[in-house]
Amino acid sequence: MANIREHDAIIAELLDRGVVDVIDRKHLEARLRRGETLRVKLGIDPTGADLHLGHAVVLRKLRQFQQAGHAVVLIIGDWTARIGDPSGKKETRPQLTPAQVKANAKKYLDQIALVLDLKKIEVRWQSEWFDRFTLQTIIELAAKFTVQRLLERDDFKKRMKEGMDVRYHEPMYCLLQGYDSVPIKADLELGGNDQLFNLLKGREVQEIFGLPPQDVLTVPLLIGLDGKDKMGKSLNNYIALSEKPADMFGKAMSIPDALIIDYFTLATDTPFAEIKELAGALKAGTANPRDVKARLAHAIVALYHGAKHAKEAAQEFDRVFKDHAAPSDMPEVRLKHAALRPDVLLTELHLAPSKAEAQRIITQGGLKVAGAAVTDWKGEIMLHDGDIVQAGKRKFARLRLQ
Repeated sequence: MANIREHDAIIAELLDRGVVDVIDRKHLEARLRRGETLRVKLGIDPTGADLHLGHAVVLRKLRQFQQAGHAVVLIIGDWTARIGDPSGKKETRPQLTPAQVKANAKKYLDQIALVLDLKKIEVRWQSEWFDRFTLQTIIELAAKFTVQRLLERDDFKKRMKEGMDVRYHEPMYCLLQGYDSVPIKADLELGGNDQLFNLLKGREVQEIFGLPPQDVLTVPLLIGLDGKDKMGKSLNNYIALSEKPADMFGKAMSIPDALIIDYFTLATDTPFAEIKELAGALKAGTANPRDVKARLAHAIVALYHGAKHAKEAAQEFDRVFKDHAAPSDMPEVRLKHAALRPDVLLTELHLAPSKAEAQRIITQGGLKVAGAAVTDWKGEIMLHDGDIVQAGKRKFARLRLQ
């Protein structure tokens, strides 16, 4: 009985924790119960250089299947990345060159190794099959689908309703992604729930080529630190997998209270039963959200940097935000001028991306120089070698005058 219960628990973790859609659940669950080894596919488009906790949600689900003994196949979208998946976008995404895609892919794999054991997965590149495609092959594939079906995607419909262009190449994205499932003979494909349309097309393409249709599992999109939009670099609401422990901990402590349980579920290995207890305690008011969030931040940092660094990051956070001490580790920046306007100072120290943002920080009371608040960005202030400049809650720099 213990083995049966353990098997049931593994299946529940795979199909229920942090999952939005399972198609076809009955079919997939039956295969898992029979102990079949499935080929589990995830396609990634290396359109940027950095991965964050939002990307890690589906990678962590893939790791669960890897740990359960299934064969993991990671597809590097070196063709589809040149198109750019328009999912959730209101405009056409910029196309990348092959060189940009290759450089990004290398960085992606280095970061994916923080989540998955790359030695135990099958890494494939779309160019293995698409480099052999001819114009006739592409036309024959496209001929299997109607324009109406390809334009059923919500983002296409919204753009057309708003009078915005849908470029001719964009609907091809889902066909190319779908075809990836044919040469690797995928049994199951994972993706974010914004990818459901594309993943279902994979089932259709497989059937066209005489293969059994893959099952599909989607995970939710992780809401970013702003508490409103999905995590992304463009919105600066993200926690990068490559963040330093102290920075990762500090950002995790800024997660809105309403998202604590979501982050425990999607971004940590905390047992589900434990998460339910925490959720109950928060709802009942018997747990302090700050303490629970500190536990969450520790769990996230420990995943990517180890328990020792997580403990040190927690101690550093308390030292800075409880004891109001300066961070033990901060950048030192050399300046030529001993007198500067405050908004210029923040941009020179890279503590603000622009003068406008610097002025906003200053007028909202977010600037301190040598411990003293500065609220007027128009007049010059005198600086001294060794002064510590603080912008907002978490950004610090030490001045070194040349």
